[in-house]
Formats: sequence, C-alpha cells, structure tokens
Amino acid sequence: MKLRTLSLATVATTIASGAMAQEAAVAVPTDSVFILNSLLFLIGGFLVFWMAAGFSMLEAGLVRSKNVTMQLTKNMGLFGFACIAYYLIGYNLMYPLGTWAVDGVLSGVWGVAVMEAVGVAAADADDYSYAATGSDFFFQLMFCAATASIVSGALAERIKLWPFLIFTIVLTGVIYPLQASWKWGGGFLDAMGFLDFAGSTVVHSVGGWAALAGALILGPRIGKYTKDGRTVPFMASNLPLATLGTFILWMGWFGFNGGSQLAMGSVGDVADISRIFANTNAAAAAGAIAALILTQVLYKKPDLTMILNGALAGLVAITAEPLTPTLGAATLIGAIGGVIVVFGVPFLDKLKIDDVVGAIPVHLMAGIWGTIAVVFTNGDASLGTQLYSILVVGVFTFVVSGALWFILKMTMGIRVSEEDEITGLDKSELGMPAYDIVN
Repeated sequence: MKLRTLSLATVATTIASGAMAQEAAVAVPTDSVFILNSLLFLIGGFLVFWMAAGFSMLEAGLVRSKNVTMQLTKNMGLFGFACIAYYLIGYNLMYPLGTWAVDGVLSGVWGVAVMEAVGVAAADADDYSYAATGSDFFFQLMFCAATASIVSGALAERIKLWPFLIFTIVLTGVIYPLQASWKWGGGFLDAMGFLDFAGSTVVHSVGGWAALAGALILGPRIGKYTKDGRTVPFMASNLPLATLGTFILWMGWFGFNGGSQLAMGSVGDVADISRIFANTNAAAAAGAIAALILTQVLYKKPDLTMILNGALAGLVAITAEPLTPTLGAATLIGAIGGVIVVFGVPFLDKLKIDDVVGAIPVHLMAGIWGTIAVVFTNGDASLGTQLYSILVVGVFTFVVSGALWFILKMTMGIRVSEEDEITGLDKSELGMPAYDIVN
C-alpha cells in the first residue's frame, strides 16, 4: 500500500508539473520531435511488416495441405516484389509533391541513397523538424505490401505463381499508390474531406476489390460447387497455424493503426496513440466474439475459421477511424464487422465466388462498413463524401485489376491445369510439398 501511495503521489506531481509546463509554453525540442516521430514510423513499420508473417501463417493454415508451400512462396515473392515496385515507382506516384526523383532511384542502385522529404521543395529537404523520410518510406511501404497479401489468400489453390507475381508488381507499383495519392498524397478525395485514418478503403478494400476481380476471372476451385447448387467444404490444413497467423495480424495492427497517428512528439499525440491501441483491440475482440456467438446460433457449433476472420474484420472495420470512437463504439463497430463475415462468406458461395480464406468479406465488405462508420464517431465526416470515395476507389481498382487479370489470362494464362490443381500446386508447380501426408 505504501508503494501505491507513493506512486499516486508521483503521478500527481507529474500532472502538476505538466500543467505548469503548459502554462510556461515550453516547446518540445525539435530534435526530440524528430526522433520520436521517426521512432513511431519505424516501430509501426516493423509491426506492420510482421503482418506479412501473419498473412503467411493464416493462409498456410487455411489452404489444403497440398497447397501450403505455394502459399508460402507467394507471400515471400509478393513481399519482395512489392518492396522493389514501391521503391522504383509507387512512392513517387503516391506522393506526387515529393522530390524523390528518378535520379535518386538510379543513384540508389549504386549505393548512394537519395531520400528527400515528401511534399516539400528540394531547397527545404534538410528540414528535419517532422520525421526522417526514410522512416516514412519504410512505414508506407509496409501498407503497400499488406494490400498485395490480401489478394494472395483469396485466389489460392488454383492460380499460377508468376502471373500472380506480375499482378502484384502492377498492384503495388501503380494501382495501390495511385489511388492512395488521392487521399494520403493530398489528392482530390482528401480535398473533398474524405476520412480514412489508416486505410479501411485505401488499403483493405483495394486488396478486396483486386481479389474479387481476380476470383471472378479465375473461377472457383474444382469441386467447390456442385451442379445442384451445394457448396463443398474443403478442410483447412492447419488450424493452429491459422490461429497463430490471426494473432500475429492482431498484434501487427497496433502498428498499422497506432503508427497512422503519424506523430509522437507531444503529450497529445501519445495520448491519442493509446486510445487508438485500445479501440483497435476492442474492435478485434468484439469481431471475434460476434462471430463465435453467431455461428453457435446459426450452425449449433462455433466455427473457428469464422471466429478468426471475425477478429480480422473487426480490425479492418475500426481502421478507418480508430481515434474518435469511445471504447463502446469501437466494440460495436468491430462486432458488426464480425457479423458481416459470418453472412458474407456464404453469400459469396451462393454467387459461386470462391474465396479460399474469406479475404473479400474481411477486407472489402468490412472495409466498406468501417469507412461508412466514420460518420457515427467523427463529426467532420460526411456520409456523401465517404460513399463517393468508396465508389471511386472501388470502381478504379476493380476495373483496372479486372483488365490486368484478363490480359494475363489471355497472354500467359493464370490458372493451372486441372491435373495440376488436383495433384496440388506444391508438387505440380514447385515440386516441394510442405507435409509428407497431403489431403
């Protein structure tokens, strides 16, 4: 009790000291702001990077055993190509006011890094009052790569490796950064007042739209849908692995949303980050519980795969605005995300749209819901602007992605042969099964 009393006294003293400091209008040193903001980008960035492991484990666990190595290969490949494509092309498209010119890219090939400040004139590139440009680039790159990971799971078990990777290059080098510039690069959607704090639309729905276009053109897996309209369930290879992947993604989301505060150089910023963490966690928990309860009611038994996706849908839903909701509101927003998944997965099956891991309900449907939900907690949001922005980004991504998938289908083919699909892509495409025993 004595230690607790001393601790409370210390807190009181700290609060009083903070109040006096505010009265004295003592400015935070520029170096400290620069260091703390850069640190936020770096910590947030490597947490989002860890989401690549989460996507890999989730997908490897949800596909059949004969396709696990292919999913792991796709995730390694897409991340590597995303890093290069965003470096060479995407970063400039996303921040058109930046000064990272082609000569900087070329000189970087020879080991001379040219990374100037985004959105400032070349003469002001040495102004370090905000954050290191390298930290910002690293942080934004991780978001770009996450978008490609969304597509990977939806099209699993029947797509060829290299056409998928070619699509990834265009998605991360052109499609994603171009539409992201409309909001985060100070483009026309941002000027209209579109609000998307960490990317329910800019990141998640974009991945969902690209996946939907691909699934429609690629077609369902052999035997997934019968002639009499039934959906045949394909058993996941490793549910413990899928659960691990979900928790890794859940952890990475604290960097995804918390880092999107974009500043940690003041007391207010740190307080906001703490609220973002709390709301993000509440939404995930509510999404999982909503899916658990709803599947118990509908199917008489809880469905673990729905529970995992319910948590992810809750995370996607809160991503558009994780700061302004109360904990109660964040819980409700996440719970609705979980409900969307439970109804979204069978809805796609009725349309015979084969999404192996449930990426479209999680990232597209819950992303749309989260973007709309901003109007309920943020007084600056306009429902008309939110809906218009969802439509613009959706039409652009779906049409361009669909055209690209169609071109790839006509030129090099995007689907493996029927024999290879039945055998499994691990053996037919890679010659390297993940397990000794396959289903």
